[in-house]
Amino acid sequence: MPEISGKKVLVTAGPTYEPIDPVRFIGNHSSGKMGIAIAEELSREGAKVTLVCGPTTLTSSASIKRIDVRSAQDMFDAVMKLSDDQDMFILSAAVADYRPKTVAEEKIKKKDAAMTIELEPTPDILANLGKRKTSEQLLVGFALETENELDNAKQKLEKKNCDMIILNSLNHAGAGFGHDTNQVTIIDRHHNMNTFELKSKTEVAKDVVTAIKRYQ
Repeated sequence: MPEISGKKVLVTAGPTYEPIDPVRFIGNHSSGKMGIAIAEELSREGAKVTLVCGPTTLTSSASIKRIDVRSAQDMFDAVMKLSDDQDMFILSAAVADYRPKTVAEEKIKKKDAAMTIELEPTPDILANLGKRKTSEQLLVGFALETENELDNAKQKLEKKNCDMIILNSLNHAGAGFGHDTNQVTIIDRHHNMNTFELKSKTEVAKDVVTAIKRYQ
């Protein structure tokens, strides 16, 4: 059963912004509320928390070491730099899966003709941690799904070599991006599954940390 107090835990939170030109980007609606709530709960439990956070207006406690980043590459670089020195990882950030292959150096001017932007995959933080983590490190991922939710979450758990996956769905009213509430199902690598009702993200964070403490 993992002990939280004194452990080094890295949490990711928020969106990433993938630049198109100096003023435009591809992003998503993540506020960072869920990840920051988890970081705060871990800190209250005595963990030494590092929060790698994408663009958000939300603040975090002084007890949490915070690294603010912007793009998926920035977040990947920050996480990998710290990865060998962590006991646990909780990756709740909504990292963009794709980014523009070419970023314009100047603002793209509007024209009457359609414009095509070629995209390329961003580095997969969860998959890379899954490949390199040791048996002493705990890896928790998040899966935001809109269809075949349980199947997709379980596949992600196995494919990314996670110890635990937190499934949340955009199909539940009051859950997902921008809300103060969330509804999650926690699945571990032993196929134990626990589905919770809609709760505040602060309460969901407590459920996540409790699941980690009980994990064997």
